[in-house]
Amino acid sequence: MADLKQLAGLIKELEDQLVVCMRCGMCQAVCPVFAETGREADVARGKLALLDGLVQELFKDPRGVNDRLMRCLLCGSCSANCPSGVKVLDIFIKARAILTGYLGLPPLKKAIFRGLLVHPGFFDRLLEWGAKLQGLFVKPVDDLLGTSCGRLLSPLGERHFKTLAPTAFHQMVKPMNTRPGASGLKVAFFVGCVIDKVFPPIGKAVLRALEHHGVGVYLPEDFACCGIPALSSGDTVAFERLVRHNLRRFTGQPFDVLITACATCTATIKKLWPLMAGELSPETQDQVAAIAAKTMDVSQFMVDKLGVGVINSAGTDKMVLLTYHDPCHLKKSLGVALQPRILLQANPGVRFQEMVEADRCCGLGGSFNLQHYDLSAAIGKRKRDRIAQSGCGVVATSCPACMLQITDMLSQAGDRVQVKHAIEVYAESLT
Repeated sequence: MADLKQLAGLIKELEDQLVVCMRCGMCQAVCPVFAETGREADVARGKLALLDGLVQELFKDPRGVNDRLMRCLLCGSCSANCPSGVKVLDIFIKARAILTGYLGLPPLKKAIFRGLLVHPGFFDRLLEWGAKLQGLFVKPVDDLLGTSCGRLLSPLGERHFKTLAPTAFHQMVKPMNTRPGASGLKVAFFVGCVIDKVFPPIGKAVLRALEHHGVGVYLPEDFACCGIPALSSGDTVAFERLVRHNLRRFTGQPFDVLITACATCTATIKKLWPLMAGELSPETQDQVAAIAAKTMDVSQFMVDKLGVGVINSAGTDKMVLLTYHDPCHLKKSLGVALQPRILLQANPGVRFQEMVEADRCCGLGGSFNLQHYDLSAAIGKRKRDRIAQSGCGVVATSCPACMLQITDMLSQAGDRVQVKHAIEVYAESLT
């Protein structure tokens, strides 16, 4: 249970923010969950109304409040389109922390967050064994997308998923600390869990692009999760431990920018670390602020700092027709949308074509996909339809979590469309 003084402080912050909401309902038009269910309780306005007077609700029906609050993707569509500027994501994150502090963390989540995630060395070894043994429990279903499904009865249900990489990124690439080259710049590379354990080629593409442009790289050992799985479940204890762990790896190192190839990691470090740092020491808060100020998405760094631009090549029939999906955390939380498109068109072998609703949520939402898969898949199928309508053979994005969801939807539909990260597409053009 959380300290009552801390809970009281969070509730006061929450109440101060809730008064801004006019209950106008503009969030209904953009909420992907509401579009599927039509339920007022599933849209931001309904949840904010529910949270108004949370102190009383905590004693009346805390689990009911928590269940309804968890039916949210945290995609930020409501915040990005709110005429009153209500910081809905901030409110929901803090509300989840309050409810988890009051109710306690479920045993399974406690074991995952505090037993695994906060111990990255143990977590890495466990998943290394998982990668070796996973063939006993899964079978391949799509060679192009590299998807598998569960053998016999599986807790993963109908999902078509990417398995753990046979060799994780941290096993392929040793820690490094190289000097700046021709660019005169040095970056710290925050890899992130999904790239490390499922999509190592993305990490290698980042390093290839940085080397090509003469950028020095600091890559620490024993890096950990950014903390968003724990925080989105309201576990501020595990979240703060992960923040401190990562700060010890990056603070004090000389670098110009901290880059990530994961939209969720970028938004978490840049926005949520400072938001939830209030209970940390003043020194730690200063470290968080310094790291957050230096954090950038890799495509933003390549375009804004290194000057990568569109290459106007003569179109041929052999050019790859490619479209792009905007990750919610990148466009809606950070306002980064143009740079990934420029990066894609810096590959002369690509012909870019915009899809309809490119910035509509894919429906993953982290643990939302695990708890509400039918709803997550329904939202994801709409994204799949838009990709299919584009007629493209490749869909790129800037978030490995979005890649998991889009891959699942395309694989189940039998579409022959490749899913790639924007930095992979760019790195393929480098010699």
